Amino acid sequence: MEEFYLTVVFLFVLFLLLGTGVWIGLALMGVAYVGMELFTSRPAGDAMLTTIWTSSSSWTLTALPLFIWMGEILYRTRLSEDMFRGLAPWMARLPGGLLHTNVVGCTIFAAVSGSSAATLTTVGKMSIPELRRRGYPEFMTIGTLAGSATLGLMIPPSLTLIVYGVTINESITKLFVAGILPGLTLAGMFMLYVAAWHFARPGDRPERDPPMAFRRKLYNSRFLIPIICLVLVVIGSMYLGYATATEAAAFGVIGALVLSLVQGSLTPATFFGSLMGATRTSAMIALILMGASFLSLSMGFTGLPRSLAGWIASLELSVVTLIVALTIFYIIIGMFLDGISSVVLTMAVVEPMVRGAGIDLIWFGIFIVVVVEMAQITPPIGFNLFVMQGITKHPIGYVAKTALPMFAIMVLMVGVLVMFPELATWLPDTIRQRPE
Repeated sequence: MEEFYLTVVFLFVLFLLLGTGVWIGLALMGVAYVGMELFTSRPAGDAMLTTIWTSSSSWTLTALPLFIWMGEILYRTRLSEDMFRGLAPWMARLPGGLLHTNVVGCTIFAAVSGSSAATLTTVGKMSIPELRRRGYPEFMTIGTLAGSATLGLMIPPSLTLIVYGVTINESITKLFVAGILPGLTLAGMFMLYVAAWHFARPGDRPERDPPMAFRRKLYNSRFLIPIICLVLVVIGSMYLGYATATEAAAFGVIGALVLSLVQGSLTPATFFGSLMGATRTSAMIALILMGASFLSLSMGFTGLPRSLAGWIASLELSVVTLIVALTIFYIIIGMFLDGISSVVLTMAVVEPMVRGAGIDLIWFGIFIVVVVEMAQITPPIGFNLFVMQGITKHPIGYVAKTALPMFAIMVLMVGVLVMFPELATWLPDTIRQRPE
């Protein structure tokens, strides 16, 4: 009964603070402070200060602002235009035509961004005007872009995986490598959906572009060389064991600066704009992590996570049933919170029950990213829906409707991960990792 009262108090204070517009990080600290004062005899102020300092001074967390800065730099280059020029000749003859540029473009940019919003905005700048001009259906143009942009959360470097790794003290490098195969698999499933639309709705197909000579295709592919080289440096250095996630992030920033300098996009305005954009985003995430760390400590002192994990264990749920329950749980939470907040808010309770069920934490990290991806395109707070609404000026309901098939594919992806867990665990088990 005591655990019930604890849960009610925590949830009441949390939703009260969030409902009054308090920042998420401060709301988490407020909930934790109330919990410490009401249900423990420990000094809440001292515990808060110590926890905030410890959580914000983690060396592993250094990778977060660096990867964000790399994405901000590339966002301000001519990368989007060059990507379309390099991809279009190869995508045009596939079933579904240039709609595949949405999926492949998001996959490539996700490998240097880590943010679904940055991926959506950058690829949207290049693809939406071109696909509209060529007569592709608006429903497919918007839906495939909104769904594919969520790949920025899975394909490394992923900000969500960094936050997850720091929260549960797991290797960031292993989590990054674990996201590669599932990310490519999900991208392939998105492309199969585009191909299925091509054959199912022949009347909606636009006229194909005139065929291009193979030599001309190769010549246009030169625009993809810089970004592919940057991806290979960042991901390859981690996979081969030459760099930790933080060192790979530093390589990525240097590479992005060199790339923008060669393109002629690096000006004092773009440099300081990228720096300030990265600072704002990093500060926001750091505040959320501080609040989540204090909340985890507070809940640990009250014993609530252990009690809830014990209650779940007493139900003797199978692993599959637990995964189904957690999938529904995170989809509901994702309707009201962004992905990073969902992860840090729930991990104090979810981690003990996952460990108790014997679920691999690397695999669970990839599962978390997939369900958080779903939350990006579910109303009322699906962040990608708002970004897409701002780009296209369509009503939020219409944008959500276009993304519904992509949501269904992500649900199918959860099933694929359950049936083939090696998809997420095989690569991390083979890497030669350096200590982080």
